[in-house]
Amino acid sequence: MSVLEDLAAWFQAHCDGDWEHGEGITIESLDNPGWRLSIELADTELEHVAFTEQKENLEHESKWLRCWRDGTRFEAACGPTRLQDAIRVFLDWARQPARSA
Repeated sequence: MSVLEDLAAWFQAHCDGDWEHGEGITIESLDNPGWRLSIELADTELEHVAFTEQKENLEHESKWLRCWRDGTRFEAACGPTRLQDAIRVFLDWARQPARSA
């Protein structure tokens, strides 16, 4: 499956008639240019799972990537060519065995 198909499958698996009516998943463009990915983790198995911030190429004009956790949200911001990479970071983390926060 593609990264987008995997993200869609993760989203569908968490739609329970309630979760998807909240924040859910947001993908939007940034003006520097780039992308912003935000995924609500409340009421998912990831709600209390720690995530170590990841930063790559922050000084590069278009190949930068930053992923972090902010409260109950997974957040990522990246250059215009790194959206799939940001989604992959989330999916790789989400697939890891459950562990304590």
